[in-house]
Amino acid sequence: MVQSITLKQTLFLATTLCAAGPALAQSADWTGAYVGAEIGYATVDETSAGNDEDGVIAGLIAGYDYDLGSLVVGAGVDLDFTGSSLGVSNLDRIWRLKLRAGIKAGNGLIYATGGYANADVSSVADDDGYFIGAGYEHRVSQNFSIGGEVAYHKFDNCIAPAPATGVNVEFVTVQLRGAFRF
Repeated sequence: MVQSITLKQTLFLATTLCAAGPALAQSADWTGAYVGAEIGYATVDETSAGNDEDGVIAGLIAGYDYDLGSLVVGAGVDLDFTGSSLGVSNLDRIWRLKLRAGIKAGNGLIYATGGYANADVSSVADDDGYFIGAGYEHRVSQNFSIGGEVAYHKFDNCIAPAPATGVNVEFVTVQLRGAFRF
């Protein structure tokens, strides 16, 4: 069964990191747009039907960050592709509209993220849901960053097209990311 990250745990982590911000070294300027790619692993749990599946997930990322001193805020979009099976269907794509906020740690950024997610199942149905997560990104040069992100996703009516009722799907992604920043 998938271990989920609760909203309380995520908020506690974000609050702790923001409170520690002034004590951490600051150097990189995070203001600007970015585009890149990500690849990782997804653990999918179809909770009401008991189907579990693990697999590769990969996609594209884009967004904009604004540096407020020791705090960085941003918005972005991710589009990921996967072939994870959900019983008789496949989870083909997921896209996210995300907000993130974090603190700078030298040339790194420790952040919490969350927002809207949409899952496309076998190109015949989709479902709206949400995600929450956390990550770390490191500037390796002025225009390139690498990092990792863990996110918990929740969908309540996945798989069946309307008006039929679908099943609950939860999944956790662990992904490595690389971004060109400009």
